[in-house]
This record gives sequence, C-alpha cells and structure tokens, in this order.
Amino acid sequence: MNRPGMVALLHHLQTHPQHDYVVIFDDLKRFARDTIFHFMLRHRLAEFGATVECLNFKFEDTPEGEFVETVFAAQGQLERKQNRRQTIQKMSARVENGYWVFQPPVGYRMATRVAGHGKLLVPDEPLASVIRDGLKGFASGRFETQAEVKRHFETFAGFPRNKYGTVSNQRVADILRHPVYAGMVQAQTWNISLRKGHHEPLIDYETFMAIQRRLSEGAKVPARRDLNEDFPLRGFVLCDDCNKPLTANWSKSKTGDRHAYYLCYNKNCVSSRKSIRRDKLEGDFETILHSLLPRQKHGLAIGTIFKTMWEYQLHRSAEAVAAIKSEITGLERQIETLVDRIVECSSATAAAAYEKRLAAMESRKVELGDKARKTGQPSRPYEELFQLAVNFLSNPWKLWDSERLADKRMVLKLTFSERLAYHREKGFSNPKTSLPFKVLQEICMHGKEMAHPRGFEPLASAFGGQRSIQLSYGCGRSRSERTVARL
Repeated sequence: MNRPGMVALLHHLQTHPQHDYVVIFDDLKRFARDTIFHFMLRHRLAEFGATVECLNFKFEDTPEGEFVETVFAAQGQLERKQNRRQTIQKMSARVENGYWVFQPPVGYRMATRVAGHGKLLVPDEPLASVIRDGLKGFASGRFETQAEVKRHFETFAGFPRNKYGTVSNQRVADILRHPVYAGMVQAQTWNISLRKGHHEPLIDYETFMAIQRRLSEGAKVPARRDLNEDFPLRGFVLCDDCNKPLTANWSKSKTGDRHAYYLCYNKNCVSSRKSIRRDKLEGDFETILHSLLPRQKHGLAIGTIFKTMWEYQLHRSAEAVAAIKSEITGLERQIETLVDRIVECSSATAAAAYEKRLAAMESRKVELGDKARKTGQPSRPYEELFQLAVNFLSNPWKLWDSERLADKRMVLKLTFSERLAYHREKGFSNPKTSLPFKVLQEICMHGKEMAHPRGFEPLASAFGGQRSIQLSYGCGRSRSERTVARL
C-alpha cells in the first residue's frame, strides 16, 4: 500500500468515484507479492468500484478461480522471500569478507569497478576531507562538543543538509559513531562482528576509539555557542574575583557609537556588571603572548630539546610496539578459549554474554593491531614537524593575529594549560603556560646555578631510583643542555 505508484493509484480512484475504472497489471507478480496483501488490495480496489485485469491471468469470482488466484499469490510470496534470502546471503558474505554493501555514508561513494574487488567504497572528495578534519578535531579536543563539529561541517557549502538548510545533530552523531570511517565494516542485524574493511579509511581505528571515549565521557569544557570573532577571549578568561568566565557584549553610547566590553555577569561577585574595555583586556593578553617569544640565541637549545625527545620517543615506541604485540597474543588465546566455551555452552543467556564479551575482545584486538602498525611510524618527517613546532613556539602572536576565530582558539589551547584570570585593575594574574613554553622560559632565565652530576631531577627515594630519561650533564655544560637533562 505504501508503494508510490500504488498510493497515487488509490488516491486517484478515491477522488474520482464517478468513473468506472479498469486497473490493468502486466503480470500478477506486479499486483502483490504477499498473499495477505494481495486480497487486501483486491478488496480496496473493489471498494472504489474498480475492475482488475491482468495480461497473463484471468480473475474469476468462483471458488476454483479464488483457489488458483491464492496459489499464484502464494507463489509470488515464496519467490519474493527466496530472492530476499538469496540477496541477504550474498550481501552478508561480502560483509564477512570486508566489503561495505549498504548505502554509501556521507563522505564516500561507491565505485562500480575496482580491480580485484568489484564494487568498493572510495572517499568522495572534497567532502571526505571535511569529515576527516571534523573527526580528527573532535578526537584531539580541538572541537570540544558535537555542536562545534556541526558548525565545522556547515562551513562547507556542499555538505548535505536537511530541509531546513542545516546539518542535523543526528547526522553529526552518526558520523562520529560510524566505524566505516575507520576502515571497518559490520552488520549487527546479520550477526557479523566488526572487522577490517577493504576500503580506504578516513581516520585510523585508534582515533575512532578516542572519539567513542570522548562521546561516552562527555565534553569536560563545553565550548560556548555565542563565540564570535568580536570577542575571541570570551569564555576563556575568568573573573579574578569569582573565578567565573567573563562574558562580553557591545554597548551603544549616547552619541550612537558602539563600544566593546568584557564583564562579569555573576550577581554575587564584587565585580558584577563592571565593564572592562575590550582593547585593554585583549591588549594585556597580547602583551603576555609577546613575552613568550624566545630569544634568537636559544634556537640551538630548542633544536637540541626536540631532537633529544624525538630520539627518545622513537626508542619508547619500539618498546610500546613489543608490548602491544604481546597483548594481542594474549587476546588471541582468550578469544580461542571463549569460542570453545560458546560452542560447549547450553544456556542461551550465557552464550549471549560470551558473544558480547567476544565482540569487545575482537574490537580491542583490531584497535591494538591498528595501533601497532602506526606506533613508531611518524606521520611526517622530523624536519617538517620540527619546523611547524618552532614556527608556533617562536611567535604564537602570528597565529593569534589571524582573522579566523578557530586559529585564535587554537592559540589558547596550545599556549596555556589553564584558563586565565583577569583583575579589572591588576590585569592577568599568574598565567600558566603549557609545557613547551615552560621549558623555553627556563632556558631563557638568566639566573646561575650549579648542576649536580646526576642532573636536576630528584631521585625516586633516599636510597636511589630511576629517572624517566637517563641523561645527565655535568656543571661544565651549558644551561640549555642541563634543561635537556631535566626534561
């Protein structure tokens, strides 16, 4: 009854009762492929006074004719169900072999002919790049909430929208939770567990699991919905008196001029509703950024720190890969044991619990395998990553001076470890910078001190202990080298 052609037909018959229509079907299978529905439709057409004719079947209002008609309707139903079963078998077999067989998700399209694969999902650019950036941004915390991811998608004119011209919240949630973007396929309806697919992933599986953890935990620092280019520090700067985030607004004077202010809206605060000129607050903030610029002569020390930590991280990565492979081996043994239990289990409840646990272990195995392949393999060459880091550390002001609000918010997240407190008269109090800037501040200090032969880092106990990095420099070394030892 819900087929578009059938809906149009019944509506026409209902709105034109004065005519005696003959409804013609070229084949009885096109009439209905369900026994019950066949006679429901016959009854409905009879109510509208329509006569039914078929090119390869003669309808007869006799017991014998009704019997034959029932047999043909049942035969059509049997063929329909057999075709459905055969289609599901073929589709489930494709999914089990790692192929996506459903409607392509947003950001992908179905390529009809791929050598060795047949039909295969391929990224649909530039939409795929927009989704990739949104997924990675949410996993890393650059986008604090799903609403920020939604706004990121809406900046792309070609992103699919609903009838209201917006990207729906449900679509954003589906994208964040869909394992197909991590190169995985599954079909829970057919009891096919998660497995590696043959299509190109937009993100790795580790990033996908990081997204799932963030979704389950919720955003710890929700982003304000009213952030705009006029007040980039709104929500990040706190009132020094009550420790609540400052808000901001435009105010119009008697002369009609508009003035920008930050202010505290906490009615219990002594600074409640007392405005702070935007130019003054943001000027003080820019002074902090300028004070973070390292001197030119410390460039060698910065390079030494990065190179030392790069080599140390490569060594740690090799150890991490060995540990991951060991965990995978242990998981494989547990999976084999669990499969044996499922086969021998006679309780349906226990078997369901085993299968749920097995699915979780398989997912963990896939995650570890993906992590092992990626660990120890830098995403970019050292020189490129070093240059990117130095460009930012040497002058965060350049990124802050950008016209894009996202760049300004990135500076806040990368430069400071906590939100800043601001006093209307005293200005910013004790801004806490992130670790890279703390190290640079130590390098730039002019104070003198003698270095102990074992380095600056204290031992774990009075009887000796191990430090995180086995590097130590004597008192004859430069201050930058001693800072490397401490790091």
